[in-house]
Amino acid sequence: MKIAIVTSEAVPFSKTGGLADVSGTLFKQYCKMGIEAYLFVPLYKKTAEQFSDEIQYTGISIEIPLAEALKKCKMFTLKSQTTEHRTQNTDKKLLASGRVFFIGSEEYFDRDELYGTPYGDYPDNDQRFIFFCKAVLELCKRLEIILDVIHCNDWQTGLIPLYLKTTYKDADVFKLTRSVLTIHNLGYQGIFPSQTMELTGLGWELFHMDGVEFYGSMNFLKAGIIGADIITTVSRTYAKEILAPDFGFGLDGILRKRAESLIGIQNGIDYKAWNASKDRFLPYLYNKQRLSGKLKCKGELMKRCSLKGETKTPLLCFIGRLASQKGIDILIDAVSEIIEMGANIVIIGKGEEYYHSLLKHAEGRFAGRFFFYEGFDEALAHLVYAGSDIFLMPSKYEPCGLGQMIAMRYGTIPVARRTGGLVDTIDDGLTGFLFEEYTAASLMSGIKRALGNYKDKKLWTALIKNAMSIDFSWEKSTLKYLEIYGGAN
Repeated sequence: MKIAIVTSEAVPFSKTGGLADVSGTLFKQYCKMGIEAYLFVPLYKKTAEQFSDEIQYTGISIEIPLAEALKKCKMFTLKSQTTEHRTQNTDKKLLASGRVFFIGSEEYFDRDELYGTPYGDYPDNDQRFIFFCKAVLELCKRLEIILDVIHCNDWQTGLIPLYLKTTYKDADVFKLTRSVLTIHNLGYQGIFPSQTMELTGLGWELFHMDGVEFYGSMNFLKAGIIGADIITTVSRTYAKEILAPDFGFGLDGILRKRAESLIGIQNGIDYKAWNASKDRFLPYLYNKQRLSGKLKCKGELMKRCSLKGETKTPLLCFIGRLASQKGIDILIDAVSEIIEMGANIVIIGKGEEYYHSLLKHAEGRFAGRFFFYEGFDEALAHLVYAGSDIFLMPSKYEPCGLGQMIAMRYGTIPVARRTGGLVDTIDDGLTGFLFEEYTAASLMSGIKRALGNYKDKKLWTALIKNAMSIDFSWEKSTLKYLEIYGGAN
């Protein structure tokens, strides 16, 4: 089976969130299993800088039509995947040894961030990802890659399934290709003005309520939903939730029409990257049989964050995107009460400027009890997962969530809202604590339950060992994806 994973971000090359972890790890799993897999991802400025010694230009350049304009695309790959320099007749030799393909465009991807700034999205994101989708398909044609499955991810690649049903349906290389679309977060849909239709090259006959039209605009994710052979999302509970108006973000109707093709497959986490007994970022290693290293990591974290108190002082953390979807607003409302209860707080994140300001203010107000790191530092994140006692995930909605699984892997007990993948991964009272309402008061009820258990050392140790015993590795999920790929034919 030949599989292409097409994504706007993938570890280790680019990342803003869980999409990158899932796409990059799934690709690695396929390669590990000996499956012929390809990864297509944009060559962003940060990627080019960080991997400058590992990425090379293949010599392949093509022109991509956007309305009346032609935009140049250059293809790059990893040096480790080919020692050949492309000549006029070496495209297929390159293909035989290269598996990661970077889509290059100085105009569209040579920017400081992937999708925008804290003040808003890039205004030409429609052009950027129309270009990306077309470039992937055109390069497959150029290199004569005959794929069984193209696995697309989120709105940035949503045009590809529809292109395969329309513009590219007669291309020989795609005659047997089926498409899978994974919705990682339905709240992000790629909605653009109706004029974007002209850039896509799709016919206006598709611009209607059962097509790509969405309240007078064009919707890239909707294009993927109507075009894909199979639709997946990242947990069983979320697959049910998005069929209802409360979680459907206006697409619940079209999803109900495709319900027979919609499957929930829980994400996993990379056990090589997240392993407290082998983590290169930790000053002390530990496992569920020997937990002393966790307490020592907590001491190092308190020093790193200049936190007051002793190692027995409860330490709560939040690691994630600073957006209301992640519950950062109700967490900020609860900060004073958390600290009054005698706990310390560490927050790592990047997102909306409004929340940055509120968190900076809280850090000044609660000096020595509250630490905020603006951005993402991998080494610090690993230390926070290991050194904290309680992981906060008060999400308004959560398709799957990786943070709670990573936290449990490190013996840090999650307090999370009862929604989406959090329901599927946390056993309330045994591996974590769930709360119901999206309010600061409800969040505090979960925190109080957790802190009540924390006072009992024997009980808390049992919670840690329960959490660290759960298998969140990718093996089961990978096999499930392979099963549905076969069902797409």
